Order: sequence, then structure tokens, then C-alpha cells
Amino acid sequence: MWKFVFQGLLAGLLASLAGVSYFNIYQGLLLTEFDAVVNAGSIIGASIFGCMLIALGHLIIARWNKPNLVGIFNLLVLVLSFASIIGAIGMTLPLDIDFPELFPGLVVPMHFFPALAYFAIAPFFKKEARV
Repeated sequence: MWKFVFQGLLAGLLASLAGVSYFNIYQGLLLTEFDAVVNAGSIIGASIFGCMLIALGHLIIARWNKPNLVGIFNLLVLVLSFASIIGAIGMTLPLDIDFPELFPGLVVPMHFFPALAYFAIAPFFKKEARV
């Protein structure tokens, strides 16, 4: 159980680092400011929450001893990541925000960071022998 918790937290921190870095770079390069809508705290919280949900799903699959469901669950994570961008694209921003058309370009990629981080570090938590 602790392996999944640690993997989820580590992936969440990695996704948070990527998300906050992307947030700062994006806003700096495009001279935008979306701090009223999204901030570093919300990025960190959402990244850790998302990775912990993925870890919980993998923990449940491991407890059920159904390793053949991992692929199906990973596809479900992918579909849910795609579905989550609908809210970001359709979000109504405050009227005082400059360049609201740039907002989806900021937040849509970040919806995939938790899954990407979790799946990227997953091989380091496998029990199989490494070659």
C-alpha cells in the first residue's frame, strides 16, 4: 500500500513541478497574467490529487489481484484526462483578464501532467527483474 502512496506523492510532486514551471514560463513568454483564475497552489493541489487518484486505482487493482486490468484503467485515466479539458476550454473568465483566448493554451496541457508523471515513474516501482 505504501508503495502506491509514495508513487502517487512522488508523481504528484513531479507533475506539480512541471505544472508550475509551465505556468511561469507560459505567462512570462506571452506576457499574460491568469493568477486570478489559476495559481501555483491550485496547480500543486490538482496535480497531487490527480496522482493520488491514479495511485488509488492501481492499489485497488493490485488488491483485487487483477493485473490485466491495469491497461484498461490506464485507458480510463487517459479518457478522463481528455474529458477534464472540456471544463477548462468552456470556462468563463473574469472580464478584466487580458487575452482570455490564451487561457486554454495554459491549462489544457496541465491536465495531462499527472497521468504523464505517474506513468513515467511507474517502471521504477515494478517488482520485476530489470535487465
